[in-house]
Amino acid sequence: MIMADPTAELSTHPLKHIAIIMDGNNRWAKERGLGGIGGHEAGVERIRDILKAAKARGVKVVSLFAFSSENWKRPDLEVRGLMSLFSSYLKKEAKSLRDDGVRLKVIGNRGQFSDRLKRLIEDAETMTASGEFTLVLCVDYGGRWDIASAAQKVASEVQTGRLRPSDINEAVLSKYMQLDGFPDPDLCIRTAGEQRISNFLLWQMAYTEFYFADCYWPDFDAAALGVAIDEYYSRQRRFGLRNTPDASDNKPASRGEISRA
Repeated sequence: MIMADPTAELSTHPLKHIAIIMDGNNRWAKERGLGGIGGHEAGVERIRDILKAAKARGVKVVSLFAFSSENWKRPDLEVRGLMSLFSSYLKKEAKSLRDDGVRLKVIGNRGQFSDRLKRLIEDAETMTASGEFTLVLCVDYGGRWDIASAAQKVASEVQTGRLRPSDINEAVLSKYMQLDGFPDPDLCIRTAGEQRISNFLLWQMAYTEFYFADCYWPDFDAAALGVAIDEYYSRQRRFGLRNTPDASDNKPASRGEISRA
């Protein structure tokens, strides 16, 4: 039986959702004299261990940036290999995910997927629908696309009279985003030493904590995840507020205080 991490129970902001930018697969493969797809294959194998380790620490959702909107610009051979790998993952892992209590959710623009791949996604999502832990795979996903798509849907609602412009706020727009119904990521991990968001969950990560690991994704194991989670719990999440209220809270903030908030 997997027990929730006791640290989470004591935290004001328990870690419920981890988003991961899985970077470094190609570099990992190149250093080992393998073809580029070999690094992605190794990266897929890493997912199983990370999900198990995340569940053991009380996490409820793991979102993986598997294929970005910009990745279509990569060489055709690599793109075909990635789509084939995605199809294989869905066919091989769906039953295991279901048996492990993992619900699969695929978000992104499916417009360029083959009909066969679309059916595989739908079948895997249906098969795993009862899972209490969620794996979100972001495939052909981009944060700007997500926001623009939500804005189009809201505009359509206004055009048909179901919404008034004055009704539109952050909560309304969020309902049309790809991660509607899920908590925003508490922690975003990026591997391979890169320190940027790369158009990933731009709306949802407004107050997400970031952790950058130097190792490539295929080397990011359960122990590395544990270090990242421990780092998360060592931080104070203020969401624009002070650490502790005091008598000076009623005073106007200086420019320096605003910049550090």
